[in-house]
Amino acid sequence: MSATLLSMAFLPAEYPGLWTLTAPAPFADETSCQCQAPHEKLTIAQARLGTPVDRPVRVYADGIFDLFHSGHARALMQAKTLFPNSYLLVGVCSDDLTHKFKGFTVMNEAERYEALRHCRYVDEVIRDAPWTLTPEFLEKHKIDFVAHDDIPYSSAGSDDVYKHIKEAGMFVPTQRTEGISTSDIITRIVRDYDVYARRNLQRGYTAKELNVSFINEKKYRFQNQVDKMKEKVKNVEERSKEFVNRVEEKSHDLIQKWEEKSREFIGNFLELFGPDGAWKQMFQERSSRMLQALSPKQSPVSSPTRSRSPSRSPSPTFSWLPNKASPPSSPKAASASISSMSEGDEDEK
Repeated sequence: MSATLLSMAFLPAEYPGLWTLTAPAPFADETSCQCQAPHEKLTIAQARLGTPVDRPVRVYADGIFDLFHSGHARALMQAKTLFPNSYLLVGVCSDDLTHKFKGFTVMNEAERYEALRHCRYVDEVIRDAPWTLTPEFLEKHKIDFVAHDDIPYSSAGSDDVYKHIKEAGMFVPTQRTEGISTSDIITRIVRDYDVYARRNLQRGYTAKELNVSFINEKKYRFQNQVDKMKEKVKNVEERSKEFVNRVEEKSHDLIQKWEEKSREFIGNFLELFGPDGAWKQMFQERSSRMLQALSPKQSPVSSPTRSRSPSRSPSPTFSWLPNKASPPSSPKAASASISSMSEGDEDEK
């Protein structure tokens, strides 16, 4: 069991408002539980020591709480954690009282009450809280201390509505949150009225609901159409940039691959057809084979002497063959060579 649940398990039964982690805080006029423990006046030093032990310290914080924001929540958190064991009551002023002393609100009283009920630091909500705290109100709700920022709050003809509380030693100051307030939020809306009017027109609200004139309605709708066109153009530009970037990346990759392939192709080409390439060697080998096949075989320089038969005469020597390089110079010389050839044949026979 967590520390929070353990602490809640031992709380007095007469304070059901402390069981608000899983349910909204109750309204003071609807709860049947009343503080039955003896209500002795405490000092701030005693409360900070965790006394008394039989009941929590009842701390009261009040306000308008219009457009409930983080500044309100932080103030209530401070009020809740002022003492080790505290019970936070939050008073919310009604519409009539607020409009009379402060001005108009954006949220009505019922909306403001519900906003406070769902704040985790609030144990109980008091509706229609008084503008100035009276002794009767403090006694009715058994309030020990009042928490608020220390800046004098002049209203309802008083320089400080908490002056008598401070003098009684019942006031505990909290710190304001800078940069956030209901007035600041309203100022933003008023300053950028056209922006929010166009925003609500886009979301389906009518010009009558927004209290916008016919001319302004047309102007706002035209501005909305212009903004839509600008947004479309912006989207197209962004998509075009993305497409160009993708094309550049792909082209860069393609160029790298082309360079790698071209280097590989050139290397293979030089390996085949370069000065010392395999193609040249293969061509030389085939050329030598073709030349060997086409050229006649030469006889050996010295061949062994063949044995001849003694009855056979050695092969004649044809010394009478005419010399092709020197043909007969005349017909008479030709007839003389023929006759000498015939005589040589007769002698051989």
